[in-house]
Amino acid sequence: MGNTSIQLIRNATLKINYAGKTLLIDPMLGEKHSIRSFVVPDQNLNPTVDLSMPVSDLLEGLDAIFLTHAHPDHFDPAAMEMLPKNLPFFAQPFDAKMLADSPFENVKVIEDSTEFEGITIHRTGGKHGPEQVLEALGQVSGFVLQAEGAPTIYIIGDCLWDAEIEGNIEKYNPEVIVMNAGGAIFMGADRILMDEEEAIKVAKKAPNATKIAVHIESLDHCQVTRSSLAEKAQQAAVELLVPQDGSIIEL
Repeated sequence: MGNTSIQLIRNATLKINYAGKTLLIDPMLGEKHSIRSFVVPDQNLNPTVDLSMPVSDLLEGLDAIFLTHAHPDHFDPAAMEMLPKNLPFFAQPFDAKMLADSPFENVKVIEDSTEFEGITIHRTGGKHGPEQVLEALGQVSGFVLQAEGAPTIYIIGDCLWDAEIEGNIEKYNPEVIVMNAGGAIFMGADRILMDEEEAIKVAKKAPNATKIAVHIESLDHCQVTRSSLAEKAQQAAVELLVPQDGSIIEL
């Protein structure tokens, strides 16, 4: 079936080898400063770093694309243009209309769960911030991947820690958890992404899982740094991987 590995490309963009398939998660493929700032109006300041590899290398061998939600730091104009249009493209119902109007020919909207080439995919929910900003930010999802002979992977997505995320960990008992832990701030006020403290809560909830923190040091509204997260994790005596862009984690 092949080995399982997760490569952090940049921000929340992951290339995962799983159950003999190569999956691309949340593709933001544009060059540095190719999309708008989330802090300074009318300026293109994101992403704040370049891709860790050429796009041609990133696209090599892909079997499917996954999108947790369609914010530009997860699916940008460059991805819309450069991604192969015939690959299976798994997405949440909230983004179905946008993708129906797109050039992608093989969109698969996941209501609850589906199967793909021996992989079971469960869609999970969560909240992309406190109640007062949810209407503005729209719905987000996560994915749980399961396959015979492979570890269960829970990709949490752009969610705050709450009872729903805790319940998903209890329900699926994942062996690998990928969390977006950049501590992003919306409109200079509300935090809309896990920060160091919430990442530690995830780690403590799943002490035996491999925990991977991403969505860090690539956008101008994210407050968490790799060093701040690693320091907090060490102080809390929890194991937490905080990979550099381009790093491959073999599982």
